[in-house]
Amino acid sequence: MALTDDTLQERLEEQFEELDLIITDANGELTVEVAAADYLEFCLALRDKPQFQMEQAVDLCGVDYLDYGKEANTPWIGQRYAVVLHLISYRLNERLRVRCFVEDDDFPVIPSVIEIWKSVNWYEREAFDLMGIIFDGHPDLRRILTDYGFVGHPLRKDFPMLGNVEMRYDEIKGRVIYEPVTIDERVNTPRVVRKDNRYV
Repeated sequence: MALTDDTLQERLEEQFEELDLIITDANGELTVEVAAADYLEFCLALRDKPQFQMEQAVDLCGVDYLDYGKEANTPWIGQRYAVVLHLISYRLNERLRVRCFVEDDDFPVIPSVIEIWKSVNWYEREAFDLMGIIFDGHPDLRRILTDYGFVGHPLRKDFPMLGNVEMRYDEIKGRVIYEPVTIDERVNTPRVVRKDNRYV
């Protein structure tokens, strides 16, 4: 049951008028873009304030925008990595997507929200492992899907399609060994921003 007749967007604009938020509503899904400096405080308010009550983080992922949208003059040109957080309020029956771009592309660091929502533990580890985003304050930030000796972050757009090395278990040596990649080269088609009737 909602505590107010105001929409979620109106409540966000009223409560956080001092923050430079970018709020978009596309296909009935509300997305809020917040600056990295305000990310932790903003997330804490979303959980604790009665007009939001976002008690559950259902997903967190890293996104590499690299060259995405540069021809379309999107507002995030020059910012490469973003963290996207999906929140839900069961009490108010509302969902919210929060996007935050990291400030430094060369060393992407953003505060961890694990003290706010414990459910992001493995999500943050996955984003660290596959995207290379460091979550400051995470108690156990280590690889979760790739091998401990793996070099690079495979979901970055500039990561080689074939990888750098391949691994296999060697029966004679009794351990995993790394060898140069033996797979044939593939062609990757970059993502293109389209403005046509399919997305209206």
